[in-house]
Amino acid sequence: MAAIDPTRGFLKDVKRIVIKVGTAVVTRDDGRLALGRLGALCEQIQILNSQGFEVILVSSGAVGAGRQRLRYRKLVHSSFADLQKPQVELDGKACAAVGQNGLMALYDTLFSQLDVTSAQLLVTDNDFRSPEFRKQLTETVDSLLSYKVIPVFNENDAVSTRRAPYEDSSGIFWDNDSLAALLALELKADLLVLLSDVDGLYSGPPSDPQSKLIYTYIKEKLENTITFGDKSRLGRGGMTAKVKAAVYASQAGIPVIITRYAFYWSKHIGTLFHQDAHTWVSNGELNAREMAVAARESSRRLQAMPAKERAKILLDIADALEANEKVIIHENEADVASAQDAGYETSLVSSLAKAIRVLANMEEPIGQVLKRTELSDGFILDKTSSPLGVLLVIFESRPEALVQIASLAIRTGNGLLLKGGKEARRSNAILHKIITTAIPENIGAGLIGLVTSREDIPELLKLDDVIDLVIPRGSNKLVSQIKSSTKIPVLGHADGICHVYVDKSADMEMAKNIVLDAKTDYPAACNAMETLLVHKELMENGGVNELLIELQTKGVSINGGPRASSMLNLPPAPSFHHEYSSMTCTIEIVDDKTVKLRMSFYVKLTESTAWCICSAAVFHNASTRFSDGFRFGLGAEVGISTSRIHARGPVGVEGLLTTRWIARGNGQVVDNDKGVVYTHRDLTLQA
Repeated sequence: MAAIDPTRGFLKDVKRIVIKVGTAVVTRDDGRLALGRLGALCEQIQILNSQGFEVILVSSGAVGAGRQRLRYRKLVHSSFADLQKPQVELDGKACAAVGQNGLMALYDTLFSQLDVTSAQLLVTDNDFRSPEFRKQLTETVDSLLSYKVIPVFNENDAVSTRRAPYEDSSGIFWDNDSLAALLALELKADLLVLLSDVDGLYSGPPSDPQSKLIYTYIKEKLENTITFGDKSRLGRGGMTAKVKAAVYASQAGIPVIITRYAFYWSKHIGTLFHQDAHTWVSNGELNAREMAVAARESSRRLQAMPAKERAKILLDIADALEANEKVIIHENEADVASAQDAGYETSLVSSLAKAIRVLANMEEPIGQVLKRTELSDGFILDKTSSPLGVLLVIFESRPEALVQIASLAIRTGNGLLLKGGKEARRSNAILHKIITTAIPENIGAGLIGLVTSREDIPELLKLDDVIDLVIPRGSNKLVSQIKSSTKIPVLGHADGICHVYVDKSADMEMAKNIVLDAKTDYPAACNAMETLLVHKELMENGGVNELLIELQTKGVSINGGPRASSMLNLPPAPSFHHEYSSMTCTIEIVDDKTVKLRMSFYVKLTESTAWCICSAAVFHNASTRFSDGFRFGLGAEVGISTSRIHARGPVGVEGLLTTRWIARGNGQVVDNDKGVVYTHRDLTLQA
């Protein structure tokens, strides 16, 4: 994924942009001007203009708009007899003359509403044969841009000497795509954006489900391999013309992006053409899709390995981590120095290696028979455990998560894409290198890909045909953003809100130890206590004061719920669902009724009533800090799931598996169920 950084990194130096809008963008299917799209385009240009960018617009659409107007005029002035005659195609040059007037009037109106001034510049192919014209053109445009005016270019089709119907592709330029490329060079632009009605250049016709969006065009790799669809429904060009213009401009040193009309060019969007693109690929770097596909292919080879060989990969990784402990600590210390954050303890590498060995020695998880049923005599159906496929995991800055997640993925036969926090960039890189080096060549290091740029995430979230599950480990905001940005299923880890309830009959010494541990053992963890609920009778016997003193002595700041803040003179808490992730908590005084309504569990939490609580993990007389994959005996965890679907709580091996049915028969057919005698006998115990 490192290849994506240079492909969009040049954008920070962009000052002057040429934007070309095609006829299919400017007009609707019926030929009328697309007011909504044009309005959105003008708003985006106004934003760029206000941010100090110099924007030059090249706009098609005059011929299409004029044709629609002239058809209407012709219809109005035609007799019934005229309409019965064969209709002659309208003169394109007349259409251009009529349409250009309306097109520019619309641009002027839209830009004026945004407090932006535009200017019209009509050119022909022959104009550029004059050196004096080129010099004057540059001076005029420079002057307009200095006043923050938007120059709007179009070919002056009405007086052009090009042969109708615009099929002549000789000369200095031959359509508005090539005009835009020529202007980008002539006016020394930093970027050319060719707007289309599709997301960019595809490997085949965009309507073909098998066609894939190409993020970076490599001429040496892709030339003569792309199948173009039909040309644009309007205008002269289509994608073929755009690619030709993009190659011409990019090889001359102007980066080009082909993208959809609703563009935000600072992000990784569309297809990039760049004169250095071949050097990015020559380093063996992959784009988002290629990385995801590599993970899928490697995972299938991993699943086909014998169970002992898969386990041996984990043992080799554990050995490699311990052998490289010094270099891991060194890289982590460099991250710590930059982030001023807590780093690895020397013992942590050994702990990680130990956890990996625990996973390696677990019972083989893939292909386990979960249920066996005899459907009919001689016809057996097995429900078996199966890998999910390819996982995308976005995790917090602490890099031990990378080791845990990678180990779980290997144990469960899944491919994996990882995106860690920038604060642990060097730690993640060395851990990834050590782990992938231990993966056999016949599986491929592509089994586990490391995503290095935050800008890659939107592209990965589009790959619902390759990636099977996204697991975000971070803030509730991150989880919400990812859920709203992808069609891929998301195993969400929202706020870690842990409540501890101390009943009136509680053993107070035990309660104090549990409350202190739940809050202070590691306050930033998602399994740390955030809200303490105390029965009102403990106010009367001094139990509440004991708890408050213990917490405050350990440095915990305490906020109160509505009753506690009044009764104990405490600052009001933001809510009962606030995740502090620090040495602060909320306390509230509750009675039997309040507990039932607010917490959805019985007043006295006993072993027989614990099942009534709706939480993913429930502890009776124990600290919430035990809610952890390692402490649960899962070996490691890929994250904590707060959803109620698929997996809940700490997610280990089982949470990364799905099921599949395997039926074994001897020629059975349904035949409207006439010849089948169903027994549906449970054979699970025999399996």
